[in-house]
This record gives sequence, C-alpha cells and structure tokens, in this order.
Amino acid sequence: VSGRRRGAVSPAATGRVPSRGGCGAEMALSLGEGGGGSRLRRQLESGGFMAGEYVKQLSQQSDGDRDLQEHRQRIQALSEETAQSLKRNVYQNYRQFIETAREISYLESEMYQLSHILTEQKGIMEAVTQALLLQADRDDPALGARRAAAAADPFLPLSAKDAAANEEGRQRTLTTLLEKVEGCRDLLPESPGKYLVYNGDLVEYDADHMAQIQRVHAFLMDDCLLVATTLPNRRGAYRYDALYPLDRLAVVNVKDNPPMKDMFKLLMFPESRIFQAENAKIKKEWLEVLEETKRSRALSEKRRLEQEALPRSAPTPPESTNPFDEDEDEEEDEPSAEEEVVDLSLEWIQELPEDLDVCIAQRDFEGAVDLLDKLNEYLADKPVSQPVKELRAKVDERVRQLTDVLVFELSPDRSLRGGPRATRRAVSQLIRLGQSTKACELFLKNRAAAVQTAIRQLRIEGATLLYIHKLCHVFFTSLLETAREFETDFAGKNGCYSAFVVWARSSMRMFVDAFSKQVFDSKESLSTAAECVKVAKEHCKQLNEIGLDLTFIIHALLVKDIKGALQNYKDIIIEATKHRNSEEMWRKMNLMTPEALGKLREEMRSCGVGSFDQYTGDDCWVNLSYTVVAFTKQTMAFLEEALKLYFPELHMVLLESLVEIILVAVQHVDYSLRCEQDPEKKAFIRQNASFLYETVLPVVEKRFEEGVGKPAKQLQDLRNASRLMRVNPESTTSVV
Repeated sequence: VSGRRRGAVSPAATGRVPSRGGCGAEMALSLGEGGGGSRLRRQLESGGFMAGEYVKQLSQQSDGDRDLQEHRQRIQALSEETAQSLKRNVYQNYRQFIETAREISYLESEMYQLSHILTEQKGIMEAVTQALLLQADRDDPALGARRAAAAADPFLPLSAKDAAANEEGRQRTLTTLLEKVEGCRDLLPESPGKYLVYNGDLVEYDADHMAQIQRVHAFLMDDCLLVATTLPNRRGAYRYDALYPLDRLAVVNVKDNPPMKDMFKLLMFPESRIFQAENAKIKKEWLEVLEETKRSRALSEKRRLEQEALPRSAPTPPESTNPFDEDEDEEEDEPSAEEEVVDLSLEWIQELPEDLDVCIAQRDFEGAVDLLDKLNEYLADKPVSQPVKELRAKVDERVRQLTDVLVFELSPDRSLRGGPRATRRAVSQLIRLGQSTKACELFLKNRAAAVQTAIRQLRIEGATLLYIHKLCHVFFTSLLETAREFETDFAGKNGCYSAFVVWARSSMRMFVDAFSKQVFDSKESLSTAAECVKVAKEHCKQLNEIGLDLTFIIHALLVKDIKGALQNYKDIIIEATKHRNSEEMWRKMNLMTPEALGKLREEMRSCGVGSFDQYTGDDCWVNLSYTVVAFTKQTMAFLEEALKLYFPELHMVLLESLVEIILVAVQHVDYSLRCEQDPEKKAFIRQNASFLYETVLPVVEKRFEEGVGKPAKQLQDLRNASRLMRVNPESTTSVV
C-alpha cells in the first residue's frame, strides 16, 4: 500500500475486462487451448473481428446443422469457463480490496497519531516560549499586575483555566445554536459534558442517482451528530432531521468524480447518506474532526469502563453487640468474596461493536457469529455487572441487525437461483444465533417460492403426458433436494421436522393443483389420465430413499378428480352401449377379410378372452353380435385403465361403475330374449348371452381380483344370477 500512489488501482483489482478484442477474448479462449480452441482464440483476438461476417463465413463452410451446433457448444463452453474465471477473480480482488482498506485505515490511524504528536510538540514549544517571555517580563510591575488581575482562581493553572473557559464557551455556543433548530430540544437533552465540536452547511445527494436532495446544516457534538434541514423562509433557522450516535457512525471519503466532488459518505447501518462540502478544505476538516471526535469518544468510554471495573472499598459497618450477627455477617461476606471483577478493558472487547458492524457491512456473517460466540464464552462464568449490561445492550443491537440481514437473505424477494444449498450459509448462522425456528420457517418459505416459480416457468406445449413428465421431474427433484438440505442444516433439531412435513403437504397440494388443471380439467381421455397418474406415483416413490413417503397425500388429493374421471368415462360407455342397443339387429359379424378376423382375435386375446375361437365360424364370420363384441372390448379397456388409477379409496367407485356398465348389456340381452319371436334369432341371442355370462363376466371378475388383490362379491353375485329378469310388458326397457 505504501509503495503505490494514493487512489491508483490496478486493472486486475477492478475486475474489468475489455468488451471487445484483446484482453477479454484472450482470457476467455486461454481456457480452451489446443485444437479448435486455439484457432478460435486467434480469430476472436483479431482487431478487425466482425461477428456478422464470422457467422456468415461459418454458415457457408459448415456441412450442416450438426457442425453449427458443435461450434456453438464450444463457444458456449468457453463463455462459461470465462464467466467462472471472472467470478473467481472478482471474489479474489474483493478480498484484496478489503485487506487494502484495512491497511489504509491502519496507515491513516498512524498519520493521526503523528499529527497528535506534532501538536503536542507544538504545545511544548509554545509553553517554552511563554516561559521565556515571562522570565523576560518578570521585572515589569505593570505586566505582573495585569496577570494577577486576570487570574480568577489563584490555585488554577493558566492552561487549565483557558480550557475550562473554552469548554464553557462551547456549551454556550451549543445552547445558542440548538435554539435555532426546531424539534430537537426533547430529542437532545442537555448533559453537563455535552458541547459543540464543529458545525457547517452541507448539501445532501441521493446515494443511487447522485441527484441533489436538500441543503442541510450538521452539528457535530462530542457524542453524536445532528442533521437539520434548512427552512426556506427563515434565514438561520433549521428543522430537526436525524440524530446519529458517533459509536454507530462510520465516515467514508468519496473519491472526486467531476462534477461530483468534495463529497463524503456517512454509514449508519442499514442506511447511508452522501453530503457535499463547500470546498475541499471544508471537506478535509469534516473528515478530520469526525474521526478525531470518534476516537476521543471511544477513548473516554474505555477509561470510564476501566474506572467502573476497579474494585470499590465498601464502607465499614458499625460494630454490633448482638452475638448472632457474627454468623449472619459471615454468610453475607461469602458471596461478596466470590464476586469477580469482569475485565472489559481487553482490546478485542472494546472493538467488538465496531468489528461486528464491519462484519455485517462486509457480509462476513460467519465472522460476526464467531465474535459473538467468543464473547458469550468469555462472559459465561462472569457476574452480571453494570458494565457488562451496557456491553450486552450494544451487542444485542448488533445481533438484531445481523438477524435482520440474515432474514433478508432468506426472503423470497431475493434471487431464488442456486437451489437449496444457496440458503445454507444464512440458515446455519441463524441456527448458531439460537434462531432455529425462524431459520426453519424462512428456509421453507424460500423453497416454496422457488418450487412455485419453477412450476410457473414450465411451458405448456406438446402432449399432456410430456408436460406431466417435465412437471413431475421439476417438482419431485426440488422436493428431494430440499429434504436432503433440510436434513443437513437441521440435523439434531427434531422439533423442525414436523414443520417440514406440513410444508411438504402444502407443496404437494400446489403440485396437484397444476397437475389436475392440465390432466382432468382439460377433459383428457382416461388412458392419458391413467398414464399421467402412473408417472406421478413413480416420481413420488423416489422420496422413499430418504424415508419420506407422500403417496398417501397424493392419493388423498387426487381421489376427487379420479372419481369424476371414472364416472364420466362410465357414463360415456353406458351411452355408447345404449346407442348400439337401440340399433341392434341380432346378426352375425362378417369381417370380410382374414386379416380383420385375425386382428379381432388378437384384441380379444389381449382382453383376456382366450376361448374366442369357438365363436368364430367359416370364412370371416363371427357367431356373435357386433354390439356384444364392442361392449366386451370397451368394458375390458375401461377396467385396464381404471386399475392403473386404483387405490383403496376408489374401490367402491370402480366396482359400482363396472356393475352399472355390465347391467346395461345384460338387461338388453334379457329383454331381447323375451321379446324376440323368431326361433333362429332367439337361439343367436342365447349364444350371445352365454358368451356374456360364461366368458366375459369371469374374465372381468378374474382381472379385477388380480388388479385389486381381493375378489368382488358384487361381480360374483351378478354372474351367478343367471335367472331371467322381470320385464315390464308395456315398456321397452327392462328393470332388475
């Protein structure tokens, strides 16, 4: 630091990279040395590099889209590596800036010490000169008389008398000036030692846009800084604006950047204000007097604490003639003998509040918590005296500030990038501060906002099943990462796990809302809905590897929509069956070609009807009605898709839907058998009824038992009830 000019900063420390050519390209492409990376580097390093011409030439020389994609990937890889390198350089330079600032601060303090020493030397020289003058004028009686008359107190030295008069003048000036400031009399009570150090007019500027805000007048006292605004219509009158204690105030010099010059910044966590002095000389005076006053204030506070920490001799109690008082006195003396004087004069304790402010400003949260742990460990077995209480009050204020910053770091308003690990730093420090409940709440809120944002950013395009795959991948991956990070951050905090389970349930509800809106509200087919639910269940089972089973939650949230889908599809099958029944002519099926017959056999075999060949005739004829065959295929398809959606809460809904669908076909066959008069058609109807009772219903019953795991008594009763049903002769509709 001492070897460089003040204000000179190296290009590497600033982290700037030229936007075009040379340095930027060299940094980016030095990461891709060898082969295509070296050639690409030379092209981008050239001074006359033109992006448009380069892309045009590359498009002409490429054989196809694959070459362009590979070239784009190489450039993208170099760009990412360059970004990482720049990021590392910025972090490294940031640390170097901090170290440089500390060195500058140390040098500045040494300069102030040298200035103080020179001032003392100057005072000594003036005292010697004054002594010589007094020796020379000692024989002058007129001069001696004037000196004797000037001395108000014969026992008070001349220098001390001048200091007392000076202090009295300062207090009088402070009182006179504060009478001109409206609204500060109650906020600034008078104290015996308070006096005015410095004051002057300043112009306040906006810290973000550097726009002039207002003209102010600042009053620097020995322990605080008062800022007052100028009243426009009253000259020499001011209105109170703000009051800042010096122990919570930091002064930063602002480098001149014309036309913005002669400025300095005041830091009062968490805000800052920028002021402009009239000229460079006044700015220098403000900076010097502020630092000197802060240093004097800290020194006087340190001396006060040292004096309070000294043991005080207790007054000797009068002797008592009561013999029983001796035992009581001994008992009372025991705890006083055990009292220990707390040494708060250590340098690190004196600088602790300012060090905490620095750590918070530099976002060194770990360092701030380490300092707090060190203080708590030091004071753990110490008695609570008045100096300790005052120190605790100052530290508690910094703890609140640190907690507010950590809470802001975890707020959803901050960037949600980086995944759950990005919150680990703030969460761990909140836990160390004893705020595990607040850390858990903020962590889960942050992750809920991240999951919700990720779901909203999914684009609804293509088939529904493709979107559901993306949705499940994004949601369950985020949930799994959050659970793992939660286990890492809150290990041993068993009380927080119930909050995580509640959060997981609410997140699952958010997922199901997006899922149902896309699958069930859009009236997708039952097969598509079954595939989507199957995908969601498979992703949900991934959480079992960390001991988290949310399958029952997704079942409970989807049961209403699945019931509605089953009932809608049941109604569609019933309406289609009734429509075919109304057009039934009871004729055999003629499939015309052997290929069509083979295809029907494969369909029946896939439905579980293995004995379908006995119902086929010569050539391409099938000894069954088209209505019965279509009903068989549709019913078996419904059963297969419904079993994919099955879980115990849907048992009765699925069973009742199957019974209603089968009853429609059975009632139609029974009604036709009773009403038909033609013997040949009546025999054909009996053959279709036999196919339904002896082939289709056993297959439905068997497949249901395989999918559910237990037999269905309702289906058994329906198959065994081979008796004929009553028919209303005046109606064309059969009833049970």
